[in-house]
Amino acid sequence: MEAIDVKNAGVFRGPDAPSDDDLSTCVHCGLCLNYCPTYRATSLETESPRGRIYLMTQWQRGTLPFTDELARHIDLCLGCRTCEAVCPSGVPYGRIIEHGRAEVERLRGFDRKRTLSTLVMRAILPHPARLRAAGAFTRAAQAVGLTALAAQGRQLPRLRPPYRAPAGSLAPPIGARRHRVAFLTGCVMPILFPESHAAAVRLLQLAGCEVWFPPQQKCCGALFAHNGDLETARALRDENEAAFEPGDFDLLVVDSAGCSSHLKDFYPGLGPKTRDLFEFLAEVGLPAPKHEVKLRVTYQDPCHLAHAQRISQQPRDLLRAVPGVDFVEMPHADICCGSAGIYSTLEPKMSGRILAEKLDNLLSVEPEAVVTANPGCQMQLLAGVRSRGRRIPVWHLAELIARAY
Repeated sequence: MEAIDVKNAGVFRGPDAPSDDDLSTCVHCGLCLNYCPTYRATSLETESPRGRIYLMTQWQRGTLPFTDELARHIDLCLGCRTCEAVCPSGVPYGRIIEHGRAEVERLRGFDRKRTLSTLVMRAILPHPARLRAAGAFTRAAQAVGLTALAAQGRQLPRLRPPYRAPAGSLAPPIGARRHRVAFLTGCVMPILFPESHAAAVRLLQLAGCEVWFPPQQKCCGALFAHNGDLETARALRDENEAAFEPGDFDLLVVDSAGCSSHLKDFYPGLGPKTRDLFEFLAEVGLPAPKHEVKLRVTYQDPCHLAHAQRISQQPRDLLRAVPGVDFVEMPHADICCGSAGIYSTLEPKMSGRILAEKLDNLLSVEPEAVVTANPGCQMQLLAGVRSRGRRIPVWHLAELIARAY
């Protein structure tokens, strides 16, 4: 391996490098191997959680230099955290890989695709007005067929006008008020899946919630943290904690699994008050459904819901409670679909391999609809079923439940 010419690149030296305490929790038992999507795809030890931790540990000790090859193994991790859910030693792998990536990005220097992605994300995601402008431009491009010219464009859903908070930044409860909750609108979800937000807020209202939308809230920073840009993630955290601080609310409810996971892990102020939508609805309850939804439905576990937050039963219970639904469990529903934030853009080949296995499992149960609880999963699965020539809808679980009301 040819080492990258960076001064003092042999060991972790940056302020965001993984800690020795975190790295040393791994006992290299290997129980994580067959649950790791990249190891399942390659059978390579270096593409497993155990292997990556070993590489980072040796890099930290100075026995391995920082090289393009070492960085490549870190890059190929999806950060799905499936390994955490099965690890008997409690290895905080999500934190390790985020900090490992921060150190990779500090040392790597210019990389055309990754540097450009970071610059675009910084320029757009933290700025709601720019996001809406980008959405409007994309809708116009879709209307004349321009986005079909690019592979990433084909992955986008057909965009509608973005979701906007109600007048006065407050949605009243339907019936008696039982709770006052804050709601995270986030960055891309109001643009890509406004109908998911609309359904989620409707369910909260049905559950007796007054829903508050802090006007100054921004992107939560999850996409930045997952890709090693912890500096931007911390800046967004500070802005959001200040935006939510004046509000008098019981809990912060989030309908995107990646965002709710990030808030719980990364936000000292808001984290303890954060609940995923389905975690919250399972706790407080919904009124009896009004209509049947006669569909054969399967559910895809978002990684940051099932593995990072250990929430897997509540969405299934809520789904089964919808009259008329024929719920069928797909094989390996909790294995990553290959989306992983912007991973499908940065690593399309590996993402495609992982998606192919997911599609085989999904289509094997012959569903009439697929539901999940994360926008990245929605977009990935929708593109996947289209690539197989199938016109199966892929919805946020809130949309399907809302159909019963």
